[in-house]
Formats: sequence, C-alpha cells, structure tokens
Amino acid sequence: MDLRRLSHVLALADVLHFARAAERVHLSQPAFSRSIQAIEADLGIRLFDRDVGDVRPTPAGEFVIGRARRLLFDARCLQRDVDLFRDSQLGDTAFGAGPFPAATLMPRALSELRRLYPKVALRVEESNWQQLLERLRAEDIEFFVADVRDLPQDPALEIRPLGTQPGFFYVRTAHPLAGRQCTVADAWQYGVAATKLPSVLSTELARVLGLPAGEQTVLALECDDIAILRAVALSTDTVLAATQTSVQADLDAGALLPLRIEGLPSLFSEMGVVSLRNRTPSPMAQNAIACIARVAGEVNARQGAIAIQTAGQG
Repeated sequence: MDLRRLSHVLALADVLHFARAAERVHLSQPAFSRSIQAIEADLGIRLFDRDVGDVRPTPAGEFVIGRARRLLFDARCLQRDVDLFRDSQLGDTAFGAGPFPAATLMPRALSELRRLYPKVALRVEESNWQQLLERLRAEDIEFFVADVRDLPQDPALEIRPLGTQPGFFYVRTAHPLAGRQCTVADAWQYGVAATKLPSVLSTELARVLGLPAGEQTVLALECDDIAILRAVALSTDTVLAATQTSVQADLDAGALLPLRIEGLPSLFSEMGVVSLRNRTPSPMAQNAIACIARVAGEVNARQGAIAIQTAGQG
C-alpha cells in the first residue's frame, strides 16, 4: 500500500476538488489525477465519482478514506516515536489551555517549566475546547487542558482528570445586589459575563429562569479571556460567573464579592488533560502534563482549605 497515494486520497476527500487537492500536496493537476487513478487501479475499486464541477466519494471510497486516516495517523506516530527514541531529546512542544486552566494553572505551571527547561521552546494556545479539539485532531498541538464535560464520546480521545474548581456568581463591591439576598433572575437582569457555558449548566440555568422548553440562556458577554471578564465585572454592574480560583485575588482584595443567591445551580469547572489515544507524547509534553497535574492538585487542595475555613467562619 502506497502511503503517499493514500495521502492524496485524503487530500481530495478533504477539499473535493482536484486542482485544490493537487496544490495542497504540491503536485500538478495531471500528476495528481494519475496518482488517484493509480490507487483506484491497484485497489480495483472506484474511490470518487467525478461529475462536471463535482467530486464526491463513492461508498467504497468512504470506507477506504476512513481506514486511510487511521493508517496514516499510525504511520506518523511511528515515525515520530522512532525520531524521539533515536534522538533521546526533550524536544519543543505545543499544547492548549481553556480559559479557566489558562487563568488558574498555566501561570504557575509555565513558570516552573521555564525554570526547569530554559532551552526548550513552548507554544501555548488559549481558546475554548471546541477550537482546541480541532487543533489536537489536526496534530497542531500535543494535548490541551480544558473543561471536559461537553467533549464528544470519542474513543480516539484520552482524558486525564484534573479535578474540579468550584464557581459562583460574583459582583463588584458597589453593585446594587452586593450584600443582599437575590435570585438567579435578579442577577440575570444585570447581565452575566462568562466563558462558554457547558450545555448541562446552560440547560439548568434556563430551567431556573423559567425559560420555555428548548430555549437556551443567553449571556450578556461570552469571552474566553478571564482577564477581560474580570475587568468588565470590576468596572460595571455586570455579574461574573467564574471559578473561585480564577478570581481569588479579587476576593482577597475585597474588589469582588460572591452574590447571596438562591436557587443557583452548582457551578464548577471539571478540568482534564485531553490527548489523542495511541499517540505517544513527546518527553517534553509528558513533563508538561506532569507539571500541570501537580499544580492542579496543589490549587485544588488550597481551594479546599479555603472552603473549609470559610465554612468555619460562617
């Protein structure tokens, strides 16, 4: 089986256009067409139907395309593992972080990694889990850390739990609702700022707010950058939905206060490290994952101690 020609099949399956697929693999269109014809001849089946201006996989083509993706992925993993074994080097690495891990785990983890491995280049992408999952599947990053509740049930993904970070609704000290009992509906009237809500939480909030069946809650401000959300909450009457760890400094300084709110669904971030199953992480990626897991454990323990202390004071 010619892996190069299989890669040409995948290129055509991705763009469904001979000229663009040929450009993607750096071949002339005639050479690319001959490559597709050759693998069809070798397999004895037609992989693509070709009409004027229209290319689409045949049923047999769909079968081959699915198997080819797995085969080429395994081939890349094998080559990468051989290179790592041969070179015995740490190597540079790239990974992703969702909004809350970026705010609560990455500063400490990255500082530690830079101290321990000053000659290693790290690239960290901050985004929501959907975009990070696309980057992971494209093999542009080795892993990402994010809230994993909405991740699809995919056997190709491996998830390492990192624990939960509890959250709440917070407002600035001069907010009209500060210090008084209120409801979720009261808070919602001022507008809620948050990262993209997990679907289960959005559904529960819709129920508490009494929205019609099937209607989802709408945030006043949705943003993947916690620093921006905090800045808005500190300067306006917008209510901030966030993990306690991500705003602990503002709570300690007295700049933000938790709302005394009735009927608020449980807010938390369920964090995990997400990677591709059967893809061996590079040595540096393994070190980064271990460091992030250690920091997460320390942060969770500290947050638990603060919760016990707060409960004791109450």
